[in-house]
Amino acid sequence: MKPKEKVLVCDSIHDEGIEKLKQAGLEVDVNPTISQEQLRRAVSNYDALIVRSRTRVTKEIIEDGKRLKVLGRAGVGLDNIDVEVAEKRGITVLNTPEAPADAVAELTIGLMISLARSIPLADRTMKEGKWIKKELMGWELKGKTLGTVGLGNIGERVARIAKAVGMRILITKRTPPPAELLRELEAEYIPLKDFSSFLQRSDIVTVHVPLTPETHHMIGAGEIQLMKDGAFLINTSRGAIVDEKALLEALRSGKLGGAALDVYETEPPEDLALIGLPNVVCTAHIGAQTEEAQRTAAILIAEKIIESLK
Repeated sequence: MKPKEKVLVCDSIHDEGIEKLKQAGLEVDVNPTISQEQLRRAVSNYDALIVRSRTRVTKEIIEDGKRLKVLGRAGVGLDNIDVEVAEKRGITVLNTPEAPADAVAELTIGLMISLARSIPLADRTMKEGKWIKKELMGWELKGKTLGTVGLGNIGERVARIAKAVGMRILITKRTPPPAELLRELEAEYIPLKDFSSFLQRSDIVTVHVPLTPETHHMIGAGEIQLMKDGAFLINTSRGAIVDEKALLEALRSGKLGGAALDVYETEPPEDLALIGLPNVVCTAHIGAQTEEAQRTAAILIAEKIIESLK
């Protein structure tokens, strides 16, 4: 009898995904706290790994995984998996970019509103017994120009919600979106080669691209200087897409009016200077942290791994 193929789940995923793997006849081990050293010792026993953002599937782990056929990430990005090494070994790499789209898009809009209306400050001061109504003059999203960097699953949903609240939409990406989608969003496409124009015209810039060598520090000191004085920057994508040192300086100087961050170059952040600023709203990489998104991601990655192993 052919032995069961084995899957190691290295990070916490929804139980429904695990059950789906078992129902397909796979042997599943779940170790959501496994260390990198423990994984290197154990990986040779498995045909597939499932990770989220905590576990790094490095070159060494892939090379030690003599049986590996599939690497699955229950989430969007693949920057914690050495995709190049995996592909050279003939290992299939899968992810679920569609799963957290609604959750991340809703958080992005929530961060925009939090910045525009100083909601975190208003909440904190109320709980301290202070009534600072006159200091909390905000502004409305309606009529403002939102510049969306990228138009994947998340970027498109952000644009749809922003349009619904009356924002003007600019989109920049390498290739033009379908003309029908632009009409539907009442959006204007600005080619990436004209990034400077895109930045100059946006009241709020929101980032929705994967982290690659090309997008690393895509928004640095030079790009920030091109933005409108007092503009806002939202990053719910990957921390290293924005140069945090340049962002810190721009916020301290008043060049930018504020920033909202769910992701950071180092997670958790070791230097609290940026997130400690009064014009920064920050969350702990919670974009996909909803019951619905986690359930969907787990089920989708299970289905994709089952199909791949077949």
